Parts: sequence; C-alpha cells; structure tokens
Amino acid sequence: MIKKIGVIGAGQMGNGIAHVAALHGYDVVMSDLKQEQADAGLAVIRRNMTRQVAKEIISGDDMEAALSRITPVAGLDAFGDVDIAIEAATEDEAVKKAILAELCPKLKPEALVASNTSSISITRLASSTDRPDKFVGMHFMNPVPLMKLVELIPGIATSDETFAAVQELADNLEKISAVSEDFPGFIVNRILMPMINEAIYTLYEGVGTVEGIDRGLRLGANHPMGPLTLADFIGLDTCLAIMQVLYEGLADSKYRPCPLLVKYVEAGWLGKKTGRGFYDYSGDGDPVPTR
Repeated sequence: MIKKIGVIGAGQMGNGIAHVAALHGYDVVMSDLKQEQADAGLAVIRRNMTRQVAKEIISGDDMEAALSRITPVAGLDAFGDVDIAIEAATEDEAVKKAILAELCPKLKPEALVASNTSSISITRLASSTDRPDKFVGMHFMNPVPLMKLVELIPGIATSDETFAAVQELADNLEKISAVSEDFPGFIVNRILMPMINEAIYTLYEGVGTVEGIDRGLRLGANHPMGPLTLADFIGLDTCLAIMQVLYEGLADSKYRPCPLLVKYVEAGWLGKKTGRGFYDYSGDGDPVPTR
C-alpha cells in the first residue's frame, strides 16, 4: 500500500505532483539537485495553495496540514522509505536514466518507480533499472493541481500488481486515468504536439500571424487557449523534445519538428519560463507577439 511518495524534481511538474499528493494525505519527499531548488518548489506550492484557499477550494487548515507533509531535500538519500518514487525531471532520456541509476540502489526492494515522462518509452526506461516489473509511466497533465487527467502507461515488463497500485493511487488523488500503450507520445501528446507543430508551420509559412492562429483555434475550434500560447506555456524546448521522440520513434515525416520551433529553442526563446517565445512576456500588459 502506498503511504509515502518521493518526487524527483521540484519544478513545475514535480511541485504540482507533491502539491496534490500532500493535499490528499500522503507524506511527500520532494527532491532536487540543490536544497535551494527544493525549497523554491515548496514556496511555489505554498503560493498555489494560498490561491486555492482564497478561492475557497481548500481551507487554511488543509493547506497547513498539507505543507507539513512535504519535506524538501537535496539529492536522493531520503528516498529509502518511500513506497513509490515519481521521477519528474526534464524530458531528456539520458537525464532520466542517470537519475534512475542513482535512485534504485537507495530504494527499498518493494518500492515502485513511476516516470512522469510525456513521451519517452516506459519499457526502455524500465530496462535501465533493477525493477522493470515495478516500473510504470504516470504522466500527469500541467498544471497538476488543476488538470484532472493522468495517463497510465505500463511497460512490457510492468506487473499487474504495480499497475493496480498506481491506478489506486491515481484514484486516491482524485485524478481520472487514461490507459495508454507504450508508444511514442502516448495518447495526449501523440495528438496534441503535432497540432502545435502544425500551428508553428502555419506561422513559419506565413499563412497566419501569431494572433490570427491563436484566435482561429480559440474561437473557431473552441480551444481554451491558442496553440502558440499553449506551446509557450508548455515550454518550446519540451515541445521540441517530444516532437523529436515522435519523429525518431515513429519514423514518419509528418512528425518532423518545424524549423522555426528549432530556431526559437536554439535562441533560448523557450516560452513563458524565459519571458519570450511566440510572445514577449516582459511588459506589464498583455503578451506581445514576437513575430
């Protein structure tokens, strides 16, 4: 039975997972490379929970109880008694495998491991560990406290017991599960990322402006935000990484990343997190298109 959760990564996804787990009564160890990064993740959780209190989604007592359950740490030495470790590091297979290699010797033998990867093969990640039968994909949607879906992805070696345990965990976190086979991009990003990539091609080829493309999908397809705004929110580096996984994993030219997306990433224009992507977020008013 899962009672204590370890989360690796205190960034946007990691702190979101820790936030939701702690609110639902789980003890959480949230790790990052440095203590100040882990502490910064906890500060983000406090700010986000404060907003939930202001909107009367949770009570002040709920918030303080949840925050008391989260321990921010540097490194992985505190993971010895967790029942499941959820890796939520950057979308880079080499980085994830390096973390898993360091993590597994520190875990108790019966501990489960989940990856929050949004596109990388669960079977391949699992094969680099000492417990492929206890390894599973658990892809939360961003922002985790607001989005109801979690994709559950069994690898070829994932046991039925492991899958049942993470299904129960998802239910306890009040998430709705979608089960995906272990193919590049799984369900959501297999559909979403090519749409975003096509929107970038539409801009690249001069078919429409940034504002025109976003307005078209918002008002013409009833999307809550336009695809270029969404790309900036996700992070253009993450969008590119997922498109590369799709392109290499499925060997189909329709998944070729748009050259304009590559150029923006090479320039360091990664979207909202760097203050500049398809929009410039540096001003006080509304974001301004950069193209």
